[in-house]
Amino acid sequence: MVIYNVTVKIDPVIHDEWLSWMKSQHIPEVLATGYFNKCRISKLDTDEPDGVTYALQYDAFSMEGLQKYMALCAPALQKKHIEKYANRFVAFRTILQVVEEIYPTERIRN
Repeated sequence: MVIYNVTVKIDPVIHDEWLSWMKSQHIPEVLATGYFNKCRISKLDTDEPDGVTYALQYDAFSMEGLQKYMALCAPALQKKHIEKYANRFVAFRTILQVVEEIYPTERIRN
């Protein structure tokens, strides 16, 4: 599995509106491209006065599909985000290749 991770620090003044837009518009548009199985939204557990930080993790079906997404779809979708929230966020993107998922074989209960 390949994870396309987008980390965004958003201005706290517009945080609520941005998060709503991400959930109702941007993420559904990204998923509608057909290159991803799902999106996971995680908020970093930090208290910073200059912004609220999120990690958006999109599970890609394949590395080839992710490369097509980045070439064919990402520029236009990123442009929409930049136009709407210019100078109100910083973002960086990383690609994670899942090596293995390990689950507990037994659980110790206290």
